[in-house]
Amino acid sequence: MCEGKAGEGILYGIGVGPGDPELLTLKAVRTIRACDVIMAPGEDCRCSIAYRIAVQAVPELAKKECAGARLPMTRDPQVLKSCHKKVADVVEGYLRQGKSVGFLNLGDVTIYASYLYIHRMVKSRGYLAELVNGVPSFCAAAARLGTGLAENAQQLHILAQPEQIPEGLKLPGTKVIMKMGKNIGQVKAWLKEAGLEAAMVENCGMDGERVCLSVDELDETAGYYSLLVVKGPNHAGHKRPEE
Repeated sequence: MCEGKAGEGILYGIGVGPGDPELLTLKAVRTIRACDVIMAPGEDCRCSIAYRIAVQAVPELAKKECAGARLPMTRDPQVLKSCHKKVADVVEGYLRQGKSVGFLNLGDVTIYASYLYIHRMVKSRGYLAELVNGVPSFCAAAARLGTGLAENAQQLHILAQPEQIPEGLKLPGTKVIMKMGKNIGQVKAWLKEAGLEAAMVENCGMDGERVCLSVDELDETAGYYSLLVVKGPNHAGHKRPEE
């Protein structure tokens, strides 16, 4: 852990992994224990998924001071900028008191993480901030499926917006499709049109985890935390993890 200026705290962005509390890293656990204040997305920190994962691995977290961070699911840049500033203001208030803040982030803090905006904003104000990476959701999902993501010279592509899918499916190698949620039905149609197979893990490592091993099995009502692994046309297909 880094050292801040005298009298000022440090901000830590902490990846808590995709859902299984056993996937928290030792560094994440140690950092959470050392922080004075814990923040997580949502109005109530303790109701956030990231907090509920972390507290299972770090029970003493339940006794720490907590604060929520309102980060709405929107693409409106002005709304997002305003929310990021408000959260950064709260963080700065703690840092000025000499308190170190741990901001919990689902998965990894470097991959499509809302926290990164807060991180950069706080750093731009002259405070120290450090990233504590976690297990990415697509790595955990691949392990759950019992498959690799990339081998030898194979390419790996991450697609996280619906408009990326049609062209992205033409790319060589393995495609990981994240954050589709309500768009799963359209993704299913694109996969069928491209003649590609895919497997999906929903809520990986969390309550309600579900595995689908083919395009035909994909449930169009799948939730936000659904991740698809798409292999090339010559791939033999996915098998049940226990097989």
